[in-house]
Amino acid sequence: MSLFPRLWEQLCLEGEFYTCPAFSLMHIVKMDGKRGLLRGLSPRIVSSAISTVVRSKVKQQIDVLFKNGDQQNSLRKVVKETSHEMIIQCLSRVATHPFHVMSVRCMAQFVGREVKYGGMLSCMVKIFKEEGVAGFYVGLIPHVLGEVLFLWCCNLLAHFINTYAVDESFSQASAVRSYTKFVMGIAVSVLTYPFMLVADLMVVNNCGLAAGLPPLSPVFSSWLHCWNHLSNKGHLFRGSSFFFRRVPLTSIED
Repeated sequence: MSLFPRLWEQLCLEGEFYTCPAFSLMHIVKMDGKRGLLRGLSPRIVSSAISTVVRSKVKQQIDVLFKNGDQQNSLRKVVKETSHEMIIQCLSRVATHPFHVMSVRCMAQFVGREVKYGGMLSCMVKIFKEEGVAGFYVGLIPHVLGEVLFLWCCNLLAHFINTYAVDESFSQASAVRSYTKFVMGIAVSVLTYPFMLVADLMVVNNCGLAAGLPPLSPVFSSWLHCWNHLSNKGHLFRGSSFFFRRVPLTSIED
């Protein structure tokens, strides 16, 4: 299944927020059937395949160019490894972002019941004709910033916790260290979620779909404009919870 239900919650406007994502699933199935949950799946599969190849090739080149001679738990080693991960992630994102754009727009058609974007080839042609090459990279900057911030925060926090907070005399110290990075990843992903939200909103912004045009959504001049708009309305974390919906501040005031 694609992330269509999650995107649907991101695109929901005030007054249309559900109390649980399960309602989003039910609504999608009711409108489009079970096949509706697979919107945008093909570009995501291609994106995953390309990402795997790019990551593998870049990692091989990095391993050849850089030798690892640092101590196992040194901060210098963590910084170097995170820098390498950042390079891999950025190159992978640049290579796969056009497919992310296609996938998100195919999903976003559900909001206005449009059929503008069909298969991948027609998506490519449509985007290129209307927006040029730049159309394949809308929303790239906040997406990359969010992923880079996630990498550095997650790796550094895990390192400091494992080095200074976990006592060597503790019998389960090795087990605790093995889970630290995983737990930090969950915590940091919450903090970097707004970058992902802004990136997805910019993908559909002013592209001809109802989800990215007034009255359903303002037209944003840049991703910073989008960020400020969401921040002012208290919507920076909308759609972030898999279990409960965040009620917009404006809805409470009304």
